[in-house]
Amino acid sequence: MNGGDEVVAAPAGPPNPLEWKFSQVFGERTAGEEVQEVDIISAIEFDKSGDHLATGDRGGRVVLFERTDTKDAGGSRRDRERMDYSISRHPEFRYKTEFQSHEPEFDYLKSLEIEEKINKIRWCQTANGALFLLSTNDKTIKFWKVQEKKIKKISEMNVDPSKALGNGSIGSSSSSRAYLANGGAPDRSHNNLSNDLSFPPGGIPSLKLPVVSSQETSLLARCRRVYAHAHDYHINSISNNSDGETFISADDLRINLWNLEISNQSFNIVDVKPANMEDLTEVITSAEFHPTHCNTLAYSSSKGSIRLVDLRQSALCDSHTKLFEEQEAPGSRSFFTEIIASISDIKFGKDGRYILSRDYMTLKLWDINMDSGPVATYQVHEYLRPKLCDLYENDSIFDKFECCLSGDGLRIATGSYSNLFRVFGCAPGSAEATTLEASKNPMRRQVPTSTPRQRSLGNSITRVVRRGTEAPSVDANGNSFDFTTKLLHLAWHPTENSIACAAANSLYMYYA
Repeated sequence: MNGGDEVVAAPAGPPNPLEWKFSQVFGERTAGEEVQEVDIISAIEFDKSGDHLATGDRGGRVVLFERTDTKDAGGSRRDRERMDYSISRHPEFRYKTEFQSHEPEFDYLKSLEIEEKINKIRWCQTANGALFLLSTNDKTIKFWKVQEKKIKKISEMNVDPSKALGNGSIGSSSSSRAYLANGGAPDRSHNNLSNDLSFPPGGIPSLKLPVVSSQETSLLARCRRVYAHAHDYHINSISNNSDGETFISADDLRINLWNLEISNQSFNIVDVKPANMEDLTEVITSAEFHPTHCNTLAYSSSKGSIRLVDLRQSALCDSHTKLFEEQEAPGSRSFFTEIIASISDIKFGKDGRYILSRDYMTLKLWDINMDSGPVATYQVHEYLRPKLCDLYENDSIFDKFECCLSGDGLRIATGSYSNLFRVFGCAPGSAEATTLEASKNPMRRQVPTSTPRQRSLGNSITRVVRRGTEAPSVDANGNSFDFTTKLLHLAWHPTENSIACAAANSLYMYYA
């Protein structure tokens, strides 16, 4: 009690685990159907509103989907709020359009093939009802505008079809004289031009002026700008700035800053290339702008570290403002330590306070105000640790899994093998650790989860180490894990508990 008037509420506990349900699938394969390489999805991205979803594939195509359940909900805003659509409905999408973003190219100077595969897609700010997005392959970034165009059609023809005799001539009119298509008369001499355009009294009833009408609309994708020839190495990331004017692109050794309006010039802001390439010890693996601070960006490295950069400090940001990395436990180093420590993806939380990173074995959550280590670690597939040698032999250990955070920052998700993906609760005290399969029955591979364990560090900072659904190479249903089917790409809806994930050429959507 405070002064006898107010009751202090007890602190709320962690949110209850979500129950995930299947929503939709696009491009579902039939049993035994062979997947074409060009159809495999390589990028997924929701726009900021959550009303549009874009996917890119290895064939260089970008496919857009639009949300339909909010459009179908008629009535005023007050009516919709009264009916509470957020509870009774879940996000539903439909195919909108697709376009060929990139084509295969050949670099003749380096004798190198540049494949058309879409590495990343990022939505830009909408304007005048048009959608804008950036897409990139290994070398070239393109800025696309997708807009509805009205198709113009002639709705009334010059000639009444029922009275037409052929090539524009008129079968009957109020005049007995025949008129040709060009207005001339067959029996007139060419010297007498004064009466060539004479019309019979009352005109020609069947002659009508054509009327152009716009009845149908068609979606047109147009490439507005091409940002090329700025990267010597493969582009792994693009990220929009919160200022709406600039974006960054990152390859293995450099990060460039672009203005959306200027395609022939970029500024190199990070360069980790040593003078002698034999001294190279780490490469850039991912980069992202802070969601609200236009001067701050983060990039990760193959050594498992994340660097925070402030563009206000200097033009070339080789020196970082903060470094986030976890110290190795003594005696734990092995041949695979550095390989599995490489971070494949980083994402800022919506408020910019936390950074989520994914390495081969774990998800880590970092507080940008605490650079002593991650605040929480989540084991994604610890059962694979004894198999690292096999995974190295078949190159699976180099797979790059993406990660994502929910819009409210309470949960995180990432993919694994056998088309499985994991959802963890990251709220204080949460023990949520769910394993789902990218299929129409996402919960069928549930096995008991182990209890999270905590370990205390100095200065009373507590880190959480949570194991996901741990299992041997055979799951609860006796199915062996398949390392050829991997769920690398997934995205969380910005405002609702809805996840889109890619299993080969199929796009699965789930809601809770």
